[in-house]
Amino acid sequence: MLIPASSTEYVSVAVTAQPAGVDLTGSAPRFAFLPEARRGNPTAADWVTGEWDDADTARVLVGPDGASSLTRGTWHVWIEIDPPNDELVVRRAGALTVT
Repeated sequence: MLIPASSTEYVSVAVTAQPAGVDLTGSAPRFAFLPEARRGNPTAADWVTGEWDDADTARVLVGPDGASSLTRGTWHVWIEIDPPNDELVVRRAGALTVT
């Protein structure tokens, strides 16, 4: 995904529950944006709360008026889902380039 630094818009991530049919919408998804040069998993301070756009799509508003304001560069997008079981799922979900 590519967005200008002056834009405020949603970053969306498609989510597939395993096993199929598990309702994930009871817990808000969380997102982390890590600079391309940073290695490792997000820390507690990196996470921002997103929302469900529908049962299969999580999103978060980024930009100057969003939950996370990002500077120019490439960012690794991470998502954290807390399904209604014993799991806590953390995945790298892609990359975002801010120009």
